[in-house]
Amino acid sequence: MNGDTAHAYPDTELRQLPSEDVVGPDFILDAPTMEYGNPERLVYSLPNPRPGQLLNLGWASFGYGVERLVHQIKNVGRRVDVDACFGVNEAGLVMATFLASAQFGRCPIGYLRCNKSRDFIALDQASAFPHLPEAPSILLCDFEVKHADVVGFISREIRNRYPGAELYFAVFGAMTKERDLNVSGFDDLTGAGIMRDAGFKAVFVAATMAPPGIEPPLELR
Repeated sequence: MNGDTAHAYPDTELRQLPSEDVVGPDFILDAPTMEYGNPERLVYSLPNPRPGQLLNLGWASFGYGVERLVHQIKNVGRRVDVDACFGVNEAGLVMATFLASAQFGRCPIGYLRCNKSRDFIALDQASAFPHLPEAPSILLCDFEVKHADVVGFISREIRNRYPGAELYFAVFGAMTKERDLNVSGFDDLTGAGIMRDAGFKAVFVAATMAPPGIEPPLELR
């Protein structure tokens, strides 16, 4: 090695990657839960510095939300075992992948690709349904819940595909009815009725958000 080789690459400085991720304060939200389970969820808000525009989330904020869901599942007061994690669209699939690996022993992963129009929701043929035991326990993962009854449609499809299935639901962002994101009750969420009607054994919510909603990293759908 000659003297010049040691200096083939210039010295570089550590750089801080730009991030607009901002999270609001933590608060307790009571959510639907299983019998004798802990209903309290440690939730945080996602304040939007540009009201009226989608809030773009970076990977740090995305990971923070997934970690919060893991924390809630661990602290529900009863052991939660599932046979599979299903992701709704690509952002939900990423959530399902992380949760399956971090919390559920790398259980099978399903994919629910939804085609939505103004009047209907349908599952795309690209959706994937793993082979599961009879009457399985399944965690459904969705990136956000607003007004549309996507979770109701999905839960019906899953129960048709897997008779007797026991469903849990994990959502990254839940929209609030009012401007105050630190809601006092579950029914202050725009999708509260939708989630209750779906008959989930337990619901986990990472964060609350304001209209028009949040955008996942890389514009995942």
